Amino acid sequence: MKNYKPIFLAFLIGLSACKKENANENVPNENTNNRSATEELSWVNVIPTTSFSNFSTYWNNLYPWGSDHNGSARMRTQNIAVSSGVLTLTSAPTSGVGNSTSSPYLAIKYYSGTIYAKTIPVVNDSWPKWHFKGEFQCESQTGTWPAFWATGASSWPPESDFMEFKGSTTCWVNTYKNPSGGWSSVGVPISSPGSWHTYSVYMTKISATDVSIEYWIDGVLKSTQTGANFVGQGLYIIIDYQMEGSSGAPGPTGTTYMRARNVLVEKSATL
Repeated sequence: MKNYKPIFLAFLIGLSACKKENANENVPNENTNNRSATEELSWVNVIPTTSFSNFSTYWNNLYPWGSDHNGSARMRTQNIAVSSGVLTLTSAPTSGVGNSTSSPYLAIKYYSGTIYAKTIPVVNDSWPKWHFKGEFQCESQTGTWPAFWATGASSWPPESDFMEFKGSTTCWVNTYKNPSGGWSSVGVPISSPGSWHTYSVYMTKISATDVSIEYWIDGVLKSTQTGANFVGQGLYIIIDYQMEGSSGAPGPTGTTYMRARNVLVEKSATL
């Protein structure tokens, strides 16, 4: 009778190695599109990564409510530019133009740029999972306030700050309103925020009213927060280069820039 023992042992070793490889495929890694255990989801594209090349189809200039917000910059279309699929928002000092029309009504010291998406995402039973993602170059000196965020289209709150720099190299990811009725905030140090980095968020319905929000930076999960009363609320998606306010003062004396590319919004009907 032939000795099959060596052959059988080799088969078991090969089978074990195969199982380990398959197990590694299930490790969450946003860089490999595993999407935090959501690889099997069927995603529907809402805003493609090429949207800046078809800007007027997907985006509007300024804020949904106008040119002013909570900092010292007034937004203008002249400070918004797109070239080769890259959005550039330019902030430059100005003076003698009065105060912001929004609280806390700071003196306008800059002209800058902001845009918002024409699509208004809604987390609901039909579309319980959404993904927001983009690559950004951000200023980080005192008085610069670049952000990629979502806010309630019909009321505030809710708000989710996918990426926010407030005058330093710390990126803040924030959720308002959390279950206790206030802010959840996590600061993440970023090496060279003026280089391209990827900021990504998964927003998932977890109850009749609430969502779970995963904040990823450069393919690494940095924070998971709960957003209360997000379900059923339309959201404005905003790419914003505001100045001073929460980012400190005085701001830059010269021209500064925020850039974005490959911004993506997609949704899934399954969890």
